[in-house]
Amino acid sequence: MTRLSRRYGTGAPGWAIAGAPFALCALLLPLLTLFPAPSSRADTPLDLDAGGRITDTVGALGQRRGQVTTAIERLRTTHRVQLYVTYVRDFSGRSGRGWADATADRNGLGEHDVLLAVATHGRQYAVSADKRSGFRADQLKAVAATAIAPAVAQHDWAGAAIGAADGYSAVLQGQPVRPPAITPGSPDPGGEGLVPGHRRVWAPVAMGGALCLLGLYLCARRASRRRRAAQAPERGPAAATPPGLARMARPLTPLPELEAEACRALVETDDAVRTSAEELHFAAAQLGDEAARPFAEAVAYAQGELADAFRLRQALDDAPYEDEEIRRRTLDEICSHCTSANRRLDAESESFDVLRGLRANAAGLLARAEAAAEDLAPRVGTAEGALGVLAGHCTATALAAVARHPAEARDRLSFATAALAEARRALAAGDGDGAAISLRAGEAALSQARVLTLAALRRAHELTGATARLPVALADAEARAPRGSPQARALACARREVESGRYDPRAVLRHVEETAAALDAGPGAGHEDRARARTERALRRVRGEVAAARDFVTTHRGAVGCRARTRLAEAERHLSLARTARDLRTVRSETGHADSLARQARALAEHDVGSYGTRCEPGTPPPTRALGGALLGGIILAGLLPATFGGGATRGRLAAG
Repeated sequence: MTRLSRRYGTGAPGWAIAGAPFALCALLLPLLTLFPAPSSRADTPLDLDAGGRITDTVGALGQRRGQVTTAIERLRTTHRVQLYVTYVRDFSGRSGRGWADATADRNGLGEHDVLLAVATHGRQYAVSADKRSGFRADQLKAVAATAIAPAVAQHDWAGAAIGAADGYSAVLQGQPVRPPAITPGSPDPGGEGLVPGHRRVWAPVAMGGALCLLGLYLCARRASRRRRAAQAPERGPAAATPPGLARMARPLTPLPELEAEACRALVETDDAVRTSAEELHFAAAQLGDEAARPFAEAVAYAQGELADAFRLRQALDDAPYEDEEIRRRTLDEICSHCTSANRRLDAESESFDVLRGLRANAAGLLARAEAAAEDLAPRVGTAEGALGVLAGHCTATALAAVARHPAEARDRLSFATAALAEARRALAAGDGDGAAISLRAGEAALSQARVLTLAALRRAHELTGATARLPVALADAEARAPRGSPQARALACARREVESGRYDPRAVLRHVEETAAALDAGPGAGHEDRARARTERALRRVRGEVAAARDFVTTHRGAVGCRARTRLAEAERHLSLARTARDLRTVRSETGHADSLARQARALAEHDVGSYGTRCEPGTPPPTRALGGALLGGIILAGLLPATFGGGATRGRLAAG
């Protein structure tokens, strides 16, 4: 008060200094109110420890803090669910759930964050989880009853947290929840005194605080006198500042946190848009394009907002040393575009449910999905056979992009078959909700199995076509290349590679066409026609590269991060510009950008998938592989329940139901 008054000119200096003792008394007064007996003390909803995921205000964990940290970290790395644990003496007269929810809201916990709050004095606990977390109510209750309550009842405070972490992990893996091994601790940690609110702590704290404040006051008074003496000749009228200005100031979110928030928003919004587009396809097949038109418009709007957000993200990646204020504004704009996309999809989700009627029309939709699964199975075999034939003369590099696609398609198809069978059983039992959930999961898995199969067939077609065109293109270029020229030597290398027996037809053909382009660089009859034909072929090839990257991200989006998605979005933007450009130079430039970005996107996505650790070893049981594929593909959310049409607030509504 005193310092601010002097600085902003709201009072005379003499008044400000004279008011210091009153300010000192005002500061000491709250300390004196902390002297009542321990029984009157209560813990209000608090700020969680910024340094970790455990907030222990009563010393409940003791030497077992490391065990709890290990269990929490294991849950986070395996399932991307963050468990926070807090230990307090009591819940300040609130219900446990109310206290936990208030603390979660106060600390801004997200959809995939779960808070376990334990009040040691009364052996109480509560769990706060967002309704969009993907956990069903019965799953949360099972973990609480089996893994948390027995430990709390026997004051095994560390065991309660370890049991919660292991219990949530078991639920996400579809396994039964197991009770923890009980190791009783202190019946009332912190209850012996020396806890916040106890006289033996706060009496010396209050006395020490009073002495410190008195010393600070005397030092400040002495410094003020010296400053006034030194500045007296230069003093002028004080600038007035509106009293509310200080209250309007708010600390900005640290830039690294804002960066992380923007990346997280891009990934989550991209997932929501892709899932919505997939289910929109099923709705259009079910009811026709006209009925689905309003929802197609919503998806198109969300795709436009997301494209703008990715464009801004790419601009930041291209200028990593940009001014901090510019980066902050751009990141805020990215989050704004993502929010707009999600809100539009969320606004249409309820109407979309009415349109599809998953519960009411489950029988017909299930029959359609089962027929689609039967039709898709032989196509997977066709794709696998086509790649096998090409392996006879193509290198592993030529087939690497799609080599695993048939096997992954079989895993998605296996998951879809199991989900549809479960939907059939639920329908026979009269469980409409269960049938809708399983049916939606089966549809999503079928969609990804189809994408993987078509991607493998498309690459096989590209390799076959390149193999057929290569002899003609090579002979034509050799006929026009001057003997001994650099182009002639490059073409000779290409011919030796073809005659070696195993090669990459697409890579060699690309090399030959680039060499032919160099031969046609100068003016001459027929050069423009050949250049146009080559540009059109390059555009078709790059369209295949972008499609391959898109298919990989779509079917592995449970692991793919922001950078790969950003490059893919930019590749699609440049490809669109190339398609609409009129002059060949612009087409070639945009095609080159799209090609480079698509390759970067694919490489980054493959790195993300490799780091995610979902690849199954040979001999892994088929059900485990199928479940791993569903998680990798983002088909199911936390809690093993499917995502559906909608934005961030509604895409998990089947799980919430």
